[in-house]
Amino acid sequence: MNARPGAETNNRGRVMEQAWEVFEQALGLRLEGKYLTATNMALRAVVVFVLSIAMLKLGNQRFMGKNTTLDVFLGIVFGSTVSRAITGNAPFFPTLAAGLVLVLLHWVFAAIAFRSQGFGKLVKGHSRLLVSDGDIRWDAMRKSHVTTHDLEEALRRDGEEPDVKRVKAAHLERNGDISVIMRKG
Repeated sequence: MNARPGAETNNRGRVMEQAWEVFEQALGLRLEGKYLTATNMALRAVVVFVLSIAMLKLGNQRFMGKNTTLDVFLGIVFGSTVSRAITGNAPFFPTLAAGLVLVLLHWVFAAIAFRSQGFGKLVKGHSRLLVSDGDIRWDAMRKSHVTTHDLEEALRRDGEEPDVKRVKAAHLERNGDISVIMRKG
């Protein structure tokens, strides 16, 4: 016996509608945040976590490890934004869309910064020379709010004696770390 033409399409459409209703109910998509259950929020957390990882893979995959101002800012704003989808403080899908826009903006800014040194300095910052041939550059130290204790800590972290006179150059890097190049011999 042959089914009516289009019956299979109608059945598939009904199945999709039913699946969507189950998804909506499970996530509490029609509920205000104050009415979400622990199960709704837990399931939202799973969905947001998986989608956020996918979004971050679209963007600069290393942004959490580089720690420039741009990267830290994205981490904070992205987390704050997508968390609202979990708690129901903002509409679920528009909130995830905003998270995706933030990741894409970060990617665009990073791409522009790669091609333009001036733009890179604007959004990511610049390094500052703190020590040159054993002499501390006090103006740079003051502008950077770096103390001699900070320089000594950087030397110890690199396994060196904390003697600034032995330093060829020390830079405050864009990510806030102090890198040290020791004199030879």
